[in-house]
Amino acid sequence: MEELKLSEFYYELPKELIAQDPLEDRSASRLMHVDRKTGAWEHKVFKDVIEYLEPGDCLVVNNTKVIPARLFGVREKVETEGENKGKTVLTTGKIEVLLLKRKENDIWETLVKPGKKCKPGTRLDFGNGLLKAEVLEVVEDGNRLIQFHYEGIFEEILDQLGQMPLPPYITHELKDKNRYQTVYAKYEGSAAAPTAGLHFTKELLEKIKAKGVEIASVTLHVGLGTFRPVKVENVLEHHMHSEYYSITEEEAEKINKAKREGHRIIAVGTTSCRALESAASEDGVIPAVSGWTDIFIYPGYRFKVLDGLITNFHLPESTLLMLVSAFAGKDHMMAAYEEAVKEKYRFFSFGDAMLLL
Repeated sequence: MEELKLSEFYYELPKELIAQDPLEDRSASRLMHVDRKTGAWEHKVFKDVIEYLEPGDCLVVNNTKVIPARLFGVREKVETEGENKGKTVLTTGKIEVLLLKRKENDIWETLVKPGKKCKPGTRLDFGNGLLKAEVLEVVEDGNRLIQFHYEGIFEEILDQLGQMPLPPYITHELKDKNRYQTVYAKYEGSAAAPTAGLHFTKELLEKIKAKGVEIASVTLHVGLGTFRPVKVENVLEHHMHSEYYSITEEEAEKINKAKREGHRIIAVGTTSCRALESAASEDGVIPAVSGWTDIFIYPGYRFKVLDGLITNFHLPESTLLMLVSAFAGKDHMMAAYEEAVKEKYRFFSFGDAMLLL
């Protein structure tokens, strides 16, 4: 394949269908089941997902935890004249810092607004000195490497000062931070939630286990690259940002055992799917592994592990829409999306779900 046009993944989405708030009951979202082979669809409620699962199936979830990665601070500056000459004072202009990737020695790769006010050497203050930082250098895409200074435990300070980094299409702050976490979130490190998992309640997971379905966990820390628009008309020229993932021996064995015994592997979300497909050998075996992946899945990709996928409704022309089109067929997907718009499904992070089986 030499070319795949971006415009082939466009669909019209009325603004009012973008979900701004999560539902009170996570599992009360709507669920559209799409048959991968025929493209036929059914309209259900999310808790009905259990009807499609069979004993022995392995449901693979991403247990990453979103960190409150959005910080608001101010710049420090040294007065050069007047009675405060030589003293460090705080400026009044707000600086927004979004934590993207943790490096070593309390250094993070960040997205800073306004960037032009944060040249290397700039010092920042958050929470009246609770957290301080220095801009070290400008890296790829205008991101900044920032080193933080604090006393105590960084995660606790972040919990106190940080806000959830909601996607750009959500226009107000979340009342309850936990609604942007899955009920099984465990390992901190994501700048965005693996949103397909937001539909599961603890009760629904217990019922699924009781039916004889194995639940395996992988970890993929979702980066903001997940919202990065594709800017090239030939999709094949798009470069994915890398994200950290890991799969333990114990969890890998759950997946491999199900596969060996002829059962289905169903990923909850595109992030679980990308972790599995990044890790898998050509014959679909999952090793214990950790590292970085920039796998880009688009139509023409041959899946090595996956038999089913639970996912939300994705942005037009996004890499996520390309992934689901690779899995269930582009024509089937675009027709299903047209139907979802017609039926007024709720779209994106806090929206409804789709089951591709």
